[in-house]
Amino acid sequence: MRPRHRLMSLATCFLGMVATAALAATPAAVPVEGTDYRLVAQAQRTLTPDKIEVVEFFSYACPHCAVFYPLVAQWLAQQGKDVSFRRVPVGFNRAEWINLQRAFYALQTSGDFDKLDGPLFHAIHEEHQRLFDQGSIAEWVGKNGGNPDKFAGAYGSFGVNNQTVQADKMAEDYGIDSVPTIAIDGKYVAMADPAKGEAQYLAELLGHADMLIAKARAERPATRPPAKATKPIRK
Repeated sequence: MRPRHRLMSLATCFLGMVATAALAATPAAVPVEGTDYRLVAQAQRTLTPDKIEVVEFFSYACPHCAVFYPLVAQWLAQQGKDVSFRRVPVGFNRAEWINLQRAFYALQTSGDFDKLDGPLFHAIHEEHQRLFDQGSIAEWVGKNGGNPDKFAGAYGSFGVNNQTVQADKMAEDYGIDSVPTIAIDGKYVAMADPAKGEAQYLAELLGHADMLIAKARAERPATRPPAKATKPIRK
């Protein structure tokens, strides 16, 4: 099976499992601490306090994250407007993973992120290209319609270095020790059973994330409609 067709087939199969898992995440479903989720040791501030923030911790080097990538895109399309989403790359003190952390932020800085985000997963995991250092990634960026000079300049910049340090600190604060991992509203980390296999694990992860989003939504104070303006009474 050709790589692109294989990825599409996997995504179709897993999306069906995600849909099945999501059926369990009805408003009446209550996630179980220790099984469906764990609490973040110390609740974290979010970038969007007016919305329910979902954070995916990932790495381009992680094969499970590559499979998860199209599933998350489909899942996000079904979320409400009160949900915000961002991804945070992790390094786990591995040189190749750290280089790909920097690549994530360098692509954002160079303006090539939207064009090359998904293809970078594909190149590493489907085409088996060894894109684990600045030189090889920059060369790949140039061959795939990006700007290698801008990428290289951003890769070694203070800004990208600072973002990488912050990403590592955030992963530590959330207690992240594996990827992909999803955190909800700065308080909850979704859990799933890896013993069930990759497909079921990823489906459960998204299903439990749905439950946690509903939990976070229910915990927020109800928004009251603005009071109607009243005209002053004239005597």
